[in-house]
Amino acid sequence: MTFLRSSRLRSWRTGVIVLGLAAGSLLARALANSRGPRFARSHSRDIIHNASEAIISTDESQTVVLANPSAAAMFATSVDAMQGSHLSAFIHPLPTASHDASPAYFGDGAGRAGRRATDYAVTGVRASGETFPLEGSVSSTVEGDKLINTIILRDVTERQQVQEKLSRSHAQLRQLSAALQTVREEERAHIARELHDDLGQLLASLRMDLNLLQREPDAGRASAALMQGMEHNLLTAIASLRRIATNLRPRALDEGGLYFALQGLRDEFVQRHGVACALFADEAELRLDDAASTAIFRIVQEALTNIARHARASSVTMYLYRIDGQLLVSIRDDGCGIQPGDMEKAQSLGLIGMRERVWAMQGDITVSADEPPGTRIDIVLPLAAAHEPLATAPNRCETAPPHPDI
Repeated sequence: MTFLRSSRLRSWRTGVIVLGLAAGSLLARALANSRGPRFARSHSRDIIHNASEAIISTDESQTVVLANPSAAAMFATSVDAMQGSHLSAFIHPLPTASHDASPAYFGDGAGRAGRRATDYAVTGVRASGETFPLEGSVSSTVEGDKLINTIILRDVTERQQVQEKLSRSHAQLRQLSAALQTVREEERAHIARELHDDLGQLLASLRMDLNLLQREPDAGRASAALMQGMEHNLLTAIASLRRIATNLRPRALDEGGLYFALQGLRDEFVQRHGVACALFADEAELRLDDAASTAIFRIVQEALTNIARHARASSVTMYLYRIDGQLLVSIRDDGCGIQPGDMEKAQSLGLIGMRERVWAMQGDITVSADEPPGTRIDIVLPLAAAHEPLATAPNRCETAPPHPDI
């Protein structure tokens, strides 16, 4: 009897403990569920409040409903002053095509719901009225039945200043490169004239004196042989002088213009390297000033030099023609082709020099592998109205086929 009563008492106590534990668990879970949203909202606000980047939330009317201290510091104001103010007090709206359209601040004014939108460049306004560049990302969420836009802003003043300094530095380097090219061409022209006018005339005078000596009747056989050797050496020196002077500054470029200088360059290329080369151009279209003629001649010269050194080509085709105030230059070969990364190699000084000359003339250059295998160089150079060809009879080099697509 006592044993049975004791057993029932233990069973009742065990049931009470289990029931208490279950109830406590349910109560704790209920409390956790009731506190969860409030805790999450509080935690999110703490994150926004302590974030180092400026964060602003606006409603559908672009009124600021939330701003963190970083945003207040960025615009040199306070959080209380920002909240309730219109977004236009801090960010300039983008220009719209219609005056009746509602102002947009980030692209089309609507972020992608629940996701970060594209970064936009905007202009911020501090409390003092000072403007500064901003980069902003905006995303939209729906809370209840209201649309909330969350904006993350970054002050890019320092980055923009660095970019402007880099741009100025690049522009100055290109100006320096163009000035050095001009000085180099002037020195080349001066040395070529000196060689032709002074040394060339001296060698010609020596040859005339030598011819007079050879006509003397009392010249012995040994003296005649010696004078023949001297004449041969003089002719070799004169030919070398002409070649050096032409490499420095082709006389055809000054006397006949770009068209005839390119013809001479083509003939020399064929003779020296044994590679077929066709030139399709119109003399009237290549009547340019000295600076433009020199730059284009050097570009074509460098292209042919690269072909001779690296392409292993059997034929080359060159086109030069005008369209809408622009000179289009296309050079093609059937060699081994060029790799996409070759233009960026530090050793590709020839290609870099071509590119700098083209950029100095505000032009564009494209170097690519052609089909079938080979290399194609396409250059577009803007020309001033003063460079338009004169209305004279054209002199064409080769029979030009249809212009290639560039």
